[in-house]
Amino acid sequence: MIRNYFKIAWRNLLQNKTFSLINISGLALGMTCSLLIMLWLKDELKKDKFHANSKRLYRVMENQYYVGDISTFESSPGILAENIVKDIPEIEMASQILWEEEPLFTVGDKFDKEKGRFVQKDFLKMFSYKLQKGDPATALARPDAVVIAKRLADKYFKGEEPIGKMIRIDGKENVIVTGVLEEIPELSSLKFDFLMSYDIWFKKNEWAKEWGNNGPRCYVMLKENTSVDQVNAKIKNYIKTKNKDSNVELFLQNYGDSYLYSKWDNAKQAGGRIEYVRTFSVVAIVILLIACINFMNLATARSLRRAREIGVRKVVGAGKRQLVAQFIGESMFVSFLAILISLLIVVLILPSFNELTEKHLAIDLTDPSFLLILLGLTVFTGVISGSYPALFMSTLKPIVVLKGLLKFKAGATYFRKGLVVFQFALSIILILGMIVVYRQINYIHNKNLGFGKEDLLYIPLEGGLSKNYMAFKEELQRKPGIKNVTSAQHNPLQVGSSTQGVRWPGKDTTQLILFSSNPVNYDYIKTMGIELIAGRDFDPSYSLDTNNYLINEAAARKIGYKDPVGKELTMWGDKGTVIGLMKDFHHNSLHVPIEPLILRLYKQSWIGDGGYWGHVIIRTEKGKTREALASMETTFKKFNAGFPFRYYFTDDEIMKNYKAEHTVSKLSRYFAFLAIFISCLGLFGLVTFTAEQKTKEIGIRKVLGASVSGIVGMLSKDFLKLVLIATVIAFPVAWWMMHKWLMDFEYRINIGWWVFVVAGIAALLIALLTISFQSIKAAIANPVRSLRTE
Repeated sequence: MIRNYFKIAWRNLLQNKTFSLINISGLALGMTCSLLIMLWLKDELKKDKFHANSKRLYRVMENQYYVGDISTFESSPGILAENIVKDIPEIEMASQILWEEEPLFTVGDKFDKEKGRFVQKDFLKMFSYKLQKGDPATALARPDAVVIAKRLADKYFKGEEPIGKMIRIDGKENVIVTGVLEEIPELSSLKFDFLMSYDIWFKKNEWAKEWGNNGPRCYVMLKENTSVDQVNAKIKNYIKTKNKDSNVELFLQNYGDSYLYSKWDNAKQAGGRIEYVRTFSVVAIVILLIACINFMNLATARSLRRAREIGVRKVVGAGKRQLVAQFIGESMFVSFLAILISLLIVVLILPSFNELTEKHLAIDLTDPSFLLILLGLTVFTGVISGSYPALFMSTLKPIVVLKGLLKFKAGATYFRKGLVVFQFALSIILILGMIVVYRQINYIHNKNLGFGKEDLLYIPLEGGLSKNYMAFKEELQRKPGIKNVTSAQHNPLQVGSSTQGVRWPGKDTTQLILFSSNPVNYDYIKTMGIELIAGRDFDPSYSLDTNNYLINEAAARKIGYKDPVGKELTMWGDKGTVIGLMKDFHHNSLHVPIEPLILRLYKQSWIGDGGYWGHVIIRTEKGKTREALASMETTFKKFNAGFPFRYYFTDDEIMKNYKAEHTVSKLSRYFAFLAIFISCLGLFGLVTFTAEQKTKEIGIRKVLGASVSGIVGMLSKDFLKLVLIATVIAFPVAWWMMHKWLMDFEYRINIGWWVFVVAGIAALLIALLTISFQSIKAAIANPVRSLRTE
């Protein structure tokens, strides 16, 4: 019997080639979209879960309490790991991990800057990063150890045994290669080309030895069968036991969860990349449902052709269950064909999808979980798409069918129309989402950040530049294409340093208030293009400016100074005067509000023998970028010959900071187009169904003199009403969803009324084009043939 069902299904596909092609292609497109998203979701959900000790690995988080605010950070005191592992028995191991560093590696005449991490000795015992050479238990034990990636081993020691070889770091100290890493797994969110002993960094940064300073990250591994709640209770006030004035409370977050759940609000978990996982999960389901609804409508549209077949089957004894099984089986067969086509499409477009999402997704037919996804997708699509046609066809009465008196009840008509409304509502939501996301990304790209981001670039202040910065600046400013030169501890887009150590007359010393701070050099305001509302810039002719300050409007509001210029201000015990008020400018992500910022000059005591540190910031003459870069490179090599010349354009770095949003914007455009295309196939099916129902009516109308435009209008108006209803349903839902998404940005667009008008008109026009094709075809048909139809 099953074999017979498949024969019938195959014959029906061949007899109705056009509808079969639409059915299968619609399902295949929906499955392709869902399959791509599922591959992406699978990768996201498994991120950082590959470590053998995954369930016992945690990162230490801080809740810092300030006036009216609780801020959550992953940074911690640089001495936390070595102390907490001794004081908390439930913690088996701990390791500080530094942010990504890019020191200069020199081996003989080869040199380049490499990206990696400074970690403590137990790191490789806690995390499952494998070594090709060396022992994970001891590779980082010595204070001058470095473990390098195979790529670096081939780069610096081609054809040699790298273990035991020496590498010069930043031209200052030597380290010994104690291990060679295997390739870092794609499922790792932590990327690095080397691991170096934390001791090397720690001995050069005295500030990291104080309990009141934060910076490095601390990761711990709990002992077997340890309750994380008990550990959280123990470590909550741990910092306060070391520093009684601390405003910090500690807690643990599972390392495997930290990639997806990275956002915190008022000490509570508030999302992160998990929001994208949820969003794209919904998108996958939505597009697949649109494709299934499309199948339902097209199957129903062809039901008249199979009504007599059903009548005959019922007469000869076929029961309802048999008929339902037959039609579900046919939809499963179509679903199977669609998944095969879908797999082919995925194979073809996966490289482009990987490039867009910066993933390395692959189809692995030997992976049981992937095969389970394919099976689930096929069964889900087959059952959902075939359920309504199966139930509808199995309830037909044979006597009515065989007499040719088949009519459809109002309930069935409303259901089919409801499906079209649902389809278009979902499509309009995606169209609106696409428009809003695109506008927000465009807003970020074009927003006035409060400084001139064009023609502004920066280079690391390191090596010979550190000690010879002033000479480098003076010579560079004489070169063609260069307008202004300055330096600062932080690059223009990320002022990551903050302090509580700010005082002013009348301040309540019991209240903790956080200020961002950035040591800068002369000409910072001019080079950055920051507007001074009042006062003046730092000036080398004023010797006391080394103790004076520039503040932004946010800082003035926080302090309570209405006219801050000339007012007293003390930071880190250095009493000085506010000499200038800067207009607020964005010195961090647009996801966060502009924070109170204090600028001060580098102090000679900070510079010492090591020289300046941070970044050289350069503004080029407009239209002379190429000339300026040539000047920079020549001057750079003169002062810093042992370092590679690398530069970063501010506007390019801004776009990189919103890479995830750019990806979402592109994907939303593709998904919106796909959804509306599949929805149009469904609408085409319903128009076809209606035209079949009214074949004789259309023929009679034409005989009586009805025009083609009149018949097209008759067939079209009801469907356009459905699209209008869909817009009414979609608008409030889309507004709520996009308003929620925009709340992640402190600075965002307003969703204007015109966005809804554009989306509604676009949906109506697309629907009208789809309807017109089939309506005109029916209207121009020969009425004689229509009236002869039985």
